Amino acid sequence: MNHLRILFVCAGNICRSPLAEGIFRHLVNEAGRGPEFQIDSAGTGGWHQGERPDRRSIATAAGHGVDISGQRARRIEPADFDRFDLILAMDQDNLKNLRKAAPDEALGRLHLFNTFALDRGTDIPDPYYGGHEDFEAVYTMLLTGCNALLPRLGRELRAS
Repeated sequence: MNHLRILFVCAGNICRSPLAEGIFRHLVNEAGRGPEFQIDSAGTGGWHQGERPDRRSIATAAGHGVDISGQRARRIEPADFDRFDLILAMDQDNLKNLRKAAPDEALGRLHLFNTFALDRGTDIPDPYYGGHEDFEAVYTMLLTGCNALLPRLGRELRAS
């Protein structure tokens, strides 16, 4: 069976990208489509490598029935550009950093999350310096995008 390998990327891999990974995995599993996808997340920086997601991300996800507590932060590595079919950056800065690091043949796999999922060129803001309401807002944005992403990627899988 074909499967699509998708990587969500933010700066430190402790707030936005772990939430996106957890939300998308949850939606995929609820839809009974787990075998169709390989889902992961990473950061463009390595400041938090090996750490669990931010406690506020864990709490926000848990409040919506999504468990991300087992994830561990990691920095994107060169092999990821070959390993993943789709790499979605949470904001323009991370997309720019990914483009600098990616080999030319991988550039077509790099996209801004909201542009790819919702045809909106807006960033998912980093909630790190905010409070609970900022994490909830980011969760809602990611849920909206992931809900749009799932059927789109299903169509792409069937077309391949």
